Amino acid sequence: MKPKVMIILGSGTDYRIAEKAMNIFEELRIPYDLKVASAHRTHERVKSIVLDSVRNGVEVFMGIAGLSAHLPGIIAAKTYQPVVGVPVDVKIGGIDALFACSQMPFPVPVATVGIDRGENGALFAAQILGTYNQKIRARIIKLREECYERVERDESRIINNMRGNYYSPIKIITPETIWTTKEEMTDNNPLVSVVPGSYSDIKVTKKVAMFLDRLGISYDLNVISPIRYPERFQKYIEDMETVKLFIAISGLSAHVSGAIAALTDKPVIGVPCAFKAYGLDSLFSMVNMPPGAPVGTVGIENGGNAAILAAEILGIKNEKIETKVKKLRGWIY
Repeated sequence: MKPKVMIILGSGTDYRIAEKAMNIFEELRIPYDLKVASAHRTHERVKSIVLDSVRNGVEVFMGIAGLSAHLPGIIAAKTYQPVVGVPVDVKIGGIDALFACSQMPFPVPVATVGIDRGENGALFAAQILGTYNQKIRARIIKLREECYERVERDESRIINNMRGNYYSPIKIITPETIWTTKEEMTDNNPLVSVVPGSYSDIKVTKKVAMFLDRLGISYDLNVISPIRYPERFQKYIEDMETVKLFIAISGLSAHVSGAIAALTDKPVIGVPCAFKAYGLDSLFSMVNMPPGAPVGTVGIENGGNAAILAAEILGIKNEKIETKVKKLRGWIY
């Protein structure tokens, strides 16, 4: 049984975060391996691990590191496979590691998840593998359903302990959540759905579209807000069931990425936009998702890296796309 995912830790102290990831891989029955190597102290070891892993069939990498967390970026520099970055809280709440993971230069993306969120890093890696493996996708759907049931149990436990005199509960009839693995792919179906939250995001959206065009990746594009038009938004995401992944582009509190992650089991790539606070508000909003709903976030306004990341994911089982990624990265370098 060859590993599909390689987990690399920047130091042994990061193992507590790796355990969260390994628990997810065990539950989803995804083979993985784990190594410890520092981007700064054992640079050549990192390089050897990456190259040997690719030769042995690894398709997704996870880099888990704190402080100036350059490990995921160094991994990404050595491979055309998708890299998931998990920043670790060592100092200043892990903000340093978050910036180091997410703010990668074009064209070397790292799909960054929330600080200490090893479980979300593993789930995003699993979603990547699920783009072409229906058995893995079915297990992800089951995991999502269990998360839903856990929320219902939490509510029941809280309500059973409430004793307020004016507590007046309303009976809520929640429609059954139905996930499906059925896909009817044809040559006319787009591979990617690009969803900017407003027309203010168009500048970044054009960059995403430009590189998807350059890489020969078909896509659908719809400007729609889950806050202003919630019903329309949900219907659109449901209508995009046949796409392989989503790219969400949004500023401010960046609800677009979270809303998509709530409605699909497929990978969601987030591109934060800078309107206020230098885009830090949208970056934090996108990346710090709760367990079970990851968003692989790239750097602020780095639409190019979102397109490259999408191509790396799709290129796992598509040699034409993989070749174009290699060629584009070769042009840049």
